[in-house]
Amino acid sequence: MIAVLAGGVGAARFLRGVVRLPGARDVTVIVNTGDDTVMHGLHISPDIDTVTYTLAEAIDPQRGWGLAEESWVAMENLGRFTSVRPDGSSAGQTWFNLGDRDLATHLYRTARLGEGATLADVTEELARAWGLPVRVVPMTNDRVRTMVTRADNPGESEISFQEYFVKLRHDVPVKSVRFDGADVAVPLGLDALESAEAILVAPSNPLVSIAPLRALAGVDDVLRRRRDRVAAVSPIVAGSALKGPADRLMRELGHDPSVVGVARIYAPIASTLVIDEQDAALAPAVEAEGMRCIVTNTIMSTPEITTALARTCIEAVS
Repeated sequence: MIAVLAGGVGAARFLRGVVRLPGARDVTVIVNTGDDTVMHGLHISPDIDTVTYTLAEAIDPQRGWGLAEESWVAMENLGRFTSVRPDGSSAGQTWFNLGDRDLATHLYRTARLGEGATLADVTEELARAWGLPVRVVPMTNDRVRTMVTRADNPGESEISFQEYFVKLRHDVPVKSVRFDGADVAVPLGLDALESAEAILVAPSNPLVSIAPLRALAGVDDVLRRRRDRVAAVSPIVAGSALKGPADRLMRELGHDPSVVGVARIYAPIASTLVIDEQDAALAPAVEAEGMRCIVTNTIMSTPEITTALARTCIEAVS
């Protein structure tokens, strides 16, 4: 069995390669839910949905999130109420775009949670509805929220990750990040981490996509104990993130925004770091951090490259 720790877009693309491998159908994906939010009364799990839609071959290929052939009539019509919305009201917000087709997922999830189902129950139902070939598990059934403190406005209270990432387009400096509720949340997927032949850390942001999972009690303990079976893929290539603010966040939060910085973050829990060919010269520095370093093409521009990357990761630790 293969276990994968996953964030959103990068992890979802990587998982496409994992499931294409012969005999790799017994896969458990443990997905970050620190990004979850409530909009218009609906429970939204962005990373779970991105993984689900991508593996169902239903993702919008240009955006990398949401459904293909989407329409936006509901969001457009919410604009009608902007002029009448009272100050301080969150009703009718349109900065977090929800497509008409995508709304069905959130309506179903919210209704089931309201009936007493757990997030794991609902996620499994959605995975079956989309015909996924893997087991998708939220990192916890409990509420954990990634909270961001801006560095440019010290007097402002914390903002949610989605406000930082979507509303502000991750274009403000960050002073700190914390995971509200992680200290009491019960982790899911520990059984998979305990028994997996290979544990893969997908190329996701190590500070806001993978760190929320690691913040849950017992997760790092298992990963440290099974470190020889853990391989991570660097989301940083030639000093930059291929998508999202990982490089800027690493710099702002005191980390080296390079594959060496990624190695320092993952060295306690992973024996192997897979880096891109553009960073080959840094392989000795990665190994100086106590990790085996494998150099290959990590830019998942074709199905063949993505599958080869997944195969490299699995073979490295299994």
